[in-house]
Amino acid sequence: MCRTGQQPEPHETGDDVSAGDAAFAALLEDSAEELYENAPCGYLSTLMDGTIAKINTTLLNWLGAEREAVVGRKRFTDLLTVGGKLYHETHFAPLLRMQGEISGIALELKQTGVGRMPVLVSSVIKHGDTGEPLLIRTTVFDARDRRAYEEELLRRRQAAEEARRQAEADRARLQDALAVLQQSLLPDTLPEVPGLETASYYHTAHPDRLGGDFYDVFRIDGKRHGFFLGDVCGKGPQAAALTSLTRYTLRAAALHDPDPVSVLTTLNQVLHERYTGSGDPRYCTAVFGTLEPDPESGRVAVHLASGGHPPVIAVRADGTAGFLPTPGGLLVGILPSARFTTATTVLGPGDLLLLYTDGITEARTGADRTSLYGDEALLACVAEQAGQPPPAVIQALAGVLRGFGDGLDDDTALLALGVPAPDSQTRSIR
Repeated sequence: MCRTGQQPEPHETGDDVSAGDAAFAALLEDSAEELYENAPCGYLSTLMDGTIAKINTTLLNWLGAEREAVVGRKRFTDLLTVGGKLYHETHFAPLLRMQGEISGIALELKQTGVGRMPVLVSSVIKHGDTGEPLLIRTTVFDARDRRAYEEELLRRRQAAEEARRQAEADRARLQDALAVLQQSLLPDTLPEVPGLETASYYHTAHPDRLGGDFYDVFRIDGKRHGFFLGDVCGKGPQAAALTSLTRYTLRAAALHDPDPVSVLTTLNQVLHERYTGSGDPRYCTAVFGTLEPDPESGRVAVHLASGGHPPVIAVRADGTAGFLPTPGGLLVGILPSARFTTATTVLGPGDLLLLYTDGITEARTGADRTSLYGDEALLACVAEQAGQPPPAVIQALAGVLRGFGDGLDDDTALLALGVPAPDSQTRSIR
């Protein structure tokens, strides 16, 4: 609308508006026949037996066929591939007869030569005034882009599935390699110790990473055997390297001087010198001890030292159990010089020592996995096994570890050393 007293702008004149409307109207003056023939989809009408009565130019172009060769000469199924024809006869046509219409069915058209064209087909039956079916009207949509998308999606799904299978295979190979490496850091078997029965167990919390727990029993001289159990800091290859260094250092140091404090002192010096200044300090906790059986009394003298490790449990044949206190022992490898705490005991027939790493005591329990299993629960569990030989005690504790399920975050090493009861036979089991 113009303001009062002003003339309309040139482009707002009535003549220009009328000319624009006329030009726009001319764009819409296509005939119905033109719209049918050149629609962006294919149209055809067939008699009830499938004979083609009418087909538009778009569909003919897709087929690469002439109208005279199709209309009245071919049926709709003649335009389909063998698979499409079979599907039409067994599914498409029966459903169309029952429902009167069907839509979005994926078929393939035969093109001139050996080409195939994926399409989506919708059909509806036209009925006469009395309800009798007269003909079938069919709309055909080009599905080449959709087929390409589906094929690409399928390829990506197949690639993802192959990647998943490859990842699972790689993980299985990694776990196998790690298991072999983990086993190489543990003794194959425990040696026979005169007058003593031994058993051990290693529980892996995560099969796809190396743990740092270790243990061993070995001969020192004609009278004594050494034993140790511990846990290095960290996980993975670095922990494995530290475990290997620790095990061999303990064995070598014991052959030079079997005094437990001297052995741990040597290990402390080796670790501190090896990792000082590396920017990645490494340390471990460890218990080292000696076993000296007395053939005449059938008893075994135990002398041990601890460097920051959980206390050893002593279980007596009379049913009592308690910790061998080793307070104040420092972590091994942290300081250039460290103090280690000693303890001594004597094992009589039916008595047993249990060494363990903190994976079992720090396991999460309860429905909410917020409580720790703890030292006292372990002590009570072991006390219930009083009088049992080391293999039976280790088997019971292995069941406890398995029962933690996903509450067990850390590996656990167990080592049991016991004097057989008079009616038992000495043996070593791992």
